[in-house]
Amino acid sequence: MWRFCFVLSDFSVNFASIMNIDLLTEAEATLLKEIVARSASIVVCCHKSPDGDAIGSSLAWAEYLRSNGKQVTVIVPDAYPDFLQWLPNTEKILRYDKHQQQADDIIGQADLIFCLDFNATSRLDLMQQVIDNSAASKVLIDHHLNPDINTVLSVSHPEMSSTAEMVFRVIWQLGGFEAMDKKCAVPIYCGMMTDTGGFTYNSNSPEIFFIISQLLTKGINKDKIYRNVFNNYSQWAMRLRGYLISQKMNVVAGMHASYFSISRHDMKRFHFIKGDVEGLVNEPLRIKGMRLSISLREDDRRDNVVWVSLRSVDDFPCNKMAEEFFNGGGHLNASGGHLDCSLGEAVQITQQAIAHYKDLLTR
Repeated sequence: MWRFCFVLSDFSVNFASIMNIDLLTEAEATLLKEIVARSASIVVCCHKSPDGDAIGSSLAWAEYLRSNGKQVTVIVPDAYPDFLQWLPNTEKILRYDKHQQQADDIIGQADLIFCLDFNATSRLDLMQQVIDNSAASKVLIDHHLNPDINTVLSVSHPEMSSTAEMVFRVIWQLGGFEAMDKKCAVPIYCGMMTDTGGFTYNSNSPEIFFIISQLLTKGINKDKIYRNVFNNYSQWAMRLRGYLISQKMNVVAGMHASYFSISRHDMKRFHFIKGDVEGLVNEPLRIKGMRLSISLREDDRRDNVVWVSLRSVDDFPCNKMAEEFFNGGGHLNASGGHLDCSLGEAVQITQQAIAHYKDLLTR
């Protein structure tokens, strides 16, 4: 028995030594260290309507920088889901839409800005202009395709499961893992978990599960993190989700595709708050043979703006569909976009998109 335990321990050490999770070249790692070292005031920002990966990666990276003695402010364009507000240090997040003048002052004084989980400043919405005009050095850490931001360093890896995974890899490579605590480890795990649908897609890399094993050594409770995110809805959110699936889901006969729409009326009726339908676009993929699911949601404040989420399985390229029909893009199986039209017109465009991709959907 003791010999068996020793072998397991020895295997763990050897496994860690052969599992290469470094993300940066030596030159990039050196440059990043130098950039951080000479910066006194740092801003970390992410995209509009931040999701679990955007918030998780931003909080984790900010915590790593603070552990190195840096003054850091996380600034997000607008509201993020209620089910993420339990994450450590969320009380330190500054919302641009609520505190624009304060955020502008902080950004204006910053000498370094980290852009996390977005590939273009257009995804910052109201924050775009102030970030574009900032004289601060900018560093990108992101896993979306075709980055288009003027930076001194771009860490862009679309093959990664999430930006949170990338943040872990960078911290590991910079020697920050040993000092990592739960305030950093928890949001990393949350970001990885949410951007892979609980590790059900885009998560076949063995390195992902090595990273999870290392995060567990920091005392995170992965089961509680799952419950806090996925089992944290109000009764109204559950009623809305049930209504949308039972009354609004359209299954396109013979096409292995489905879509549903969410109107302002639906949201008002069910007391909608940010995050109430997060992940619902995945549910139709539970139907046997389903390959594509599309969600259409009216903007709750602006007329003729519809937000689109697409999810697919196997090799169906919902990112290509998002680019061609929905002014968006993303990953092979998880993408998004928007339409500047009425919800009814958005439904017609969705029907056209599904028909256009008939050959790929039915093969």
